[in-house]
Amino acid sequence: MGAITCKFGGTSLADANCIKKVKEIILSSSNRKFIVPSAPGKRNPNDKKITDLLYLWYEIAHEGLDASEPEKIIRERFNTIVSELSLNIDINKEIDEIAKNAGIFDTPDYMASRGEYLNGKIIAEYLGATFVEPAKFILFNESGFLDTKTYNILGEQLQGSGLFVVPGFYGSMPDGSIKTFPRGGSDITGAIVARASKSILYENWTDVNGFRMADPKIVPNAKRIEEITYQELRELSYMGATVLHDESIYPVLETGIPIHIKNTHKPENPGTMIVKSRIPKGPVCGIAGLGGFSMINIEKTFMNKEKGFGLKVLSVLDEFDVRWEHMPTGIDTMSVIIRDKELGNKGQLIVDAIKKRCDTDDVIITRGLAMIATVGLGMNHHIGVAARLCSALAQAKVNIRVIDQGSSEMNILIGVDESDLNKSIEAIYNAFEDWS
Repeated sequence: MGAITCKFGGTSLADANCIKKVKEIILSSSNRKFIVPSAPGKRNPNDKKITDLLYLWYEIAHEGLDASEPEKIIRERFNTIVSELSLNIDINKEIDEIAKNAGIFDTPDYMASRGEYLNGKIIAEYLGATFVEPAKFILFNESGFLDTKTYNILGEQLQGSGLFVVPGFYGSMPDGSIKTFPRGGSDITGAIVARASKSILYENWTDVNGFRMADPKIVPNAKRIEEITYQELRELSYMGATVLHDESIYPVLETGIPIHIKNTHKPENPGTMIVKSRIPKGPVCGIAGLGGFSMINIEKTFMNKEKGFGLKVLSVLDEFDVRWEHMPTGIDTMSVIIRDKELGNKGQLIVDAIKKRCDTDDVIITRGLAMIATVGLGMNHHIGVAARLCSALAQAKVNIRVIDQGSSEMNILIGVDESDLNKSIEAIYNAFEDWS
């Protein structure tokens, strides 16, 4: 068997006891060779994440104010970990260097990355592993996207015997400055390391037993998903399934490296396997939804006969620097669905601009919309999926505001009032639980 890359999340590394458990997991298989740690997460619900404290430290220091409070908490946290692991590492010297640079950069990326950096140093020392600095070998291009030469450059550093520790979440820009991935980006680093090292498996260790068919906060006893494809996961992640960062799929997609979601605290649990392809047992593998959408509804008689009408609408959004999500259409109607955080306070300005440029009959904004994705490769092999979904929502007395199915027939997307989001997910789950 080939090598395995293991990424451990913040809750898996929250304190010394957690790190001891992680070491047991790593050493239980000689194939686990490449380790990607996150920054320490919360030890309890009232605790603070190290990354959040680092962002706070940056903000205070950048304003020229006294940042001793977050610095003190961070020092105590890491010193406690080092002491309880009985390590011979001068962690205060590392933190002193961070303190010198706390507020000097224009962006918080350097400070935000230091939790992973410090934890990586500690874990490498604890495991007797080789520490690999991401700032030297995970490279972004001028546009802030991953430079694909990273795979070869990093891969060369991951040769040889023993374990290797590569901190998650960051790399560097061409000028050498630290650049972070989006929050949760250690998942992305794990996938990059898996591809660069030519691992046969990418284990993503977290605090849950894999993916469920629906959010367990909404459906407490939702079934565990045993196997799911990259594509299905992308659809669910897009609508709020948060076990794994959706961008972490891209590095492993081309090479087909499977991702195994595992629970650090229950390593015996089978978890969820994310694969390139699978044979579906039923039409639906998961349901996910998010609130916070608005819909711009546009009406114009003979819209379908007017060349370039859609282009005019989209050009307005482009000028206001607003990205759209979905665009259901009819003969004389067009709707554009946009995330509220993207729309901001530009809604009425966009409405007025569309009216003026497109000479419409009417343009209105519908707010308070939630979007729900029902996802499964098996949909195009089963008759009556949409009918069962709509029937379940009707029985739950939910009004469907919009419905759309992609050309792949792998996803049915519906829009409902935000107040009906949880009820809708529960109704859809119950409709397909015995057909999955």
